[in-house]
Amino acid sequence: MSDNQKTLNSSVEFTGVGLHTGEDVHMVIEPAKINHGVKFQRIDLENQPVLPADINLVTDTQRSTTLEKDNVKIVTVEHLMSALYALGVNNVLIKLDSSEVPILDGSAKYFVEEIQRVGLKVQDAPLKYIDLPNPIHYTDPDSGSEILFVPTNNFIISVVLDYQNHALGTQYAEIRDLKNYSSEIAPCKTFVFLTELEKLSKANLIKGGELENAIVVVDRKDINPSEIKKLAHLLGKDDSDIQINGNILNNCEMQFHNEPARHKLLDVIGDLALIGMPIKGHIITKKPGHKLNTSFAQILKKAMKDQEKSPKQFDLTKKPLYDIVEIEKMLPHRYPFLLIDKIMEISDDGIIGVKNVTMNENYFMGHFPKNPVMPGVLQIEAMAQTGGIFSLSKVEDPHLYTTYFMKIDNVKFKRKVIPGDTVVFELKLLSPIRRGLVHMGGKGYVNGEVCIEAEMLAHVTKDRTEE
Repeated sequence: MSDNQKTLNSSVEFTGVGLHTGEDVHMVIEPAKINHGVKFQRIDLENQPVLPADINLVTDTQRSTTLEKDNVKIVTVEHLMSALYALGVNNVLIKLDSSEVPILDGSAKYFVEEIQRVGLKVQDAPLKYIDLPNPIHYTDPDSGSEILFVPTNNFIISVVLDYQNHALGTQYAEIRDLKNYSSEIAPCKTFVFLTELEKLSKANLIKGGELENAIVVVDRKDINPSEIKKLAHLLGKDDSDIQINGNILNNCEMQFHNEPARHKLLDVIGDLALIGMPIKGHIITKKPGHKLNTSFAQILKKAMKDQEKSPKQFDLTKKPLYDIVEIEKMLPHRYPFLLIDKIMEISDDGIIGVKNVTMNENYFMGHFPKNPVMPGVLQIEAMAQTGGIFSLSKVEDPHLYTTYFMKIDNVKFKRKVIPGDTVVFELKLLSPIRRGLVHMGGKGYVNGEVCIEAEMLAHVTKDRTEE
């Protein structure tokens, strides 16, 4: 998963029918700016209202996932959301002239193909992840379905289907790398049991259902010709067109022996995508459905919000990676402008540095002397010096280089920093280092609470000679 947001290079269009509404629909997916997210727009309604693809707007999970706000609905969003998530599309506006996303062939195949055709544009903004430290388990009290989140550094999803149904049996599907989604998951069609068709029709659902957009699993052995005729009428077909082929109707050959399980996996991804953030974790689920998936998505989103409210923990008792003597060998700064006291750790993509704020700082003589507060610009400078040490740690003979900051964006000050505070700066790369350009995002913490956050772009250049 890339660490930057993405949108489409250009718009894509789809024309089809809604699975449940049976209404014709034209849909256009347009590129959008950073931090826009995925949003739907009903261009057929007055004022063309916009609905964000937000898990908190889910109002119906009967056979599909429906978003609703102020009596405006978007129905069957899961297949499109699954394709957008798997391909890493974060910012788009989806315009529809009806209430339901077109079902097309009942899979995500055509969504994926069109998005891949136009390609993605990498945007200059970082992604925010669902990144939780502990496992989370949930069981649906009505169905007994289960879902589990286990922390990992990537996204894995495993699905077990077991409906105690002889026609379907027990099936398992898994994806460990979303690069395989387009070939292994996207083409897998939705499925329905034969015994469910009449019930779904009476519930005013599947008005747009056809043999071309769903696998019909024959879960009865005693079906007779009159029922076949009735089924044909239900699907708008001539009864001579319908035959039973093993455990499925003759509408299609299954592309995979476990295609139903793979489609359920597709649905899980689409429903979890409504969180609005990619997930670092292994999702394991048994008998998933839209109600289970969306309930769990709300649980994960809440857990992430709770974590953000909790103070962040850093171990400052361990021996630092660099002390002040070693920092002076890397940075050209000296008193009173050397603002970092120690570096605790450096990884491939990040760094943690520490600034101890004391009453002896020279700027307190003139900066609110009766109410000393560390100037915000010096907090930024301390963060920049931390980023500079990270940059210089990636070159040989760092004392021969200097880091010059070219741009600082999205600076926010969350609380004041006063004498006695220890500020811990944590910075992460937002994109790979190229041509000496280092793009990082970071936060400063006091007692585990954010005091400053910012994004920085720096250039590392060799402009000093050895003495």
